[in-house]
Amino acid sequence: MSSIPAVTDQTFAAEVLQASQPVLVDYWADWCAPCKQLSPLLDNFAAEYGDRIKFVKLDANSNTDVPLAHGVTNLPTVQLFNQGQVVQQLVGNVTKLSLRKLLDSI
Repeated sequence: MSSIPAVTDQTFAAEVLQASQPVLVDYWADWCAPCKQLSPLLDNFAAEYGDRIKFVKLDANSNTDVPLAHGVTNLPTVQLFNQGQVVQQLVGNVTKLSLRKLLDSI
């Protein structure tokens, strides 16, 4: 089980769009094997970067409004928000290196 907190369609605006720091959103689903592989990587990066970047997860099965509004059509998708806007996105099999580059870019 991930240590990263969950957001929902109802809490997304307050937790992500209005956040005072950059936010990495992991869109996932329980049937998505690559999502399950990504989860421990994100947990490790959350521990490492958690003082600079907020990490959250959104279950795309239970919450369909936010993914639709932000153009998420494939899972896993990771979006990095800064000041309420998507500044970078990774889709599909995300590697440790690509995640580190994304996190170091902010």
